[in-house]
Amino acid sequence: MPNVTSFYLSRVIGNKVFSEEKKVVGRLLDLVVDASYIRPKVIAAKVKSGGQTQIVDFSFFIIYKEKGQYVIETRNLKPINVKKEDTIMLVRHILDKQIVDMNGRKVVRVNDIRLAVLSTGVYVIAVDIGLEGLLRRLGLAKPLKKVLKPLGKNIPSRLILWDDVQPLASPRLDLKLSTTYSKLSTLHPSDLADIIEELDKKTQAYIFSTLDEEKAADVLEELDVEAQRNVLESLPVEKAADVLEKMPADEVADILDEIKEERAEELLNEMEKEASEEVKELMEYPENTVGAIMTTDFIAFKTHFTVEQTIEELRRLKPEPDEIYYLYVVDNEERLCGVVSLRDLVISEPQTPLYEIMNRDVVCVKDTDNVNSLVEIISKYSLLAVPVIDENKKLIGVVIINDIVYELLKMKRKLLL
Repeated sequence: MPNVTSFYLSRVIGNKVFSEEKKVVGRLLDLVVDASYIRPKVIAAKVKSGGQTQIVDFSFFIIYKEKGQYVIETRNLKPINVKKEDTIMLVRHILDKQIVDMNGRKVVRVNDIRLAVLSTGVYVIAVDIGLEGLLRRLGLAKPLKKVLKPLGKNIPSRLILWDDVQPLASPRLDLKLSTTYSKLSTLHPSDLADIIEELDKKTQAYIFSTLDEEKAADVLEELDVEAQRNVLESLPVEKAADVLEKMPADEVADILDEIKEERAEELLNEMEKEASEEVKELMEYPENTVGAIMTTDFIAFKTHFTVEQTIEELRRLKPEPDEIYYLYVVDNEERLCGVVSLRDLVISEPQTPLYEIMNRDVVCVKDTDNVNSLVEIISKYSLLAVPVIDENKKLIGVVIINDIVYELLKMKRKLLL
């Protein structure tokens, strides 16, 4: 009997299972793999035998070829208990299901699965997402290849190594993997958001719930409105509130404006008081006003701060890049007095107070101004961010150029609808 070194799942599923005496003892319905291996190892087989379906130990199985056909033989149909944790059924959970192509950063459909036979067992090594995988299952791949060969054509085939895929088992199947979605957490938030948006609502919420709070907050910012609404309305309120607390208040305000009022209220009540009140203040601003899109995450220093003190404080705070486009200077009443660039800060003597090097001619806007006024200001003065003051000239926020562009795109989309 020719040894089989590798085979496609479609070649063996549905085949008869023989005893060593060549008697039919059942039919193979599925293969169960242990996903804790780098390449999942087949540990059990789902077999229909005598009118009953059972999970049996795969270590008694061998697969070989006879007259060009795959033969499945077993010495024993020994029932085996497999834990749900870290196990996957290839037909039930992977075949015809969506997975993530980690290199392509997109969701794809599995048309077939490639397995390798080694001395230590049978392992999943790749998934086939190409047309050939579908035709193979229909028994059309070989005939079509023969027809196309004289024409110099071939059937598109695409295999992705198991190392480069992330299964997306449906939560409806009650599958629990201890290593669930660890690969997804390595993706950039915007790539992960694109992937989540392609999934059904239940899987969106399930995948999102497996992310840690920091990652979830970054991804939530990148999701489209529909996906944001879905995950926030599907997650337990405690989990959703914890994620929102990791986000800038202006982003939270924008998101809560898009979900049901009752749910938004529920989330605000669950959030920590300080964060919740900050968001509520932003949500009170009318749409299309500067206050509605400004961020309250900014850095300001008092006029008497020296250059040395300011740099030390920046080292302690470790601000995000867009928080230090400009360093704003305020008086004891928090009123905006001036602005200092990083360049001026770096080249000045350590003991120089900020009031000596700050630019007092600061371009700013009021929180009640229309968003359209920002476009003119940014264009005219080539700014990356604009400080926002209230009626008492108190510095209360900043609008960065990214927020302005996003707001303009949002307004444009609304006009097109």
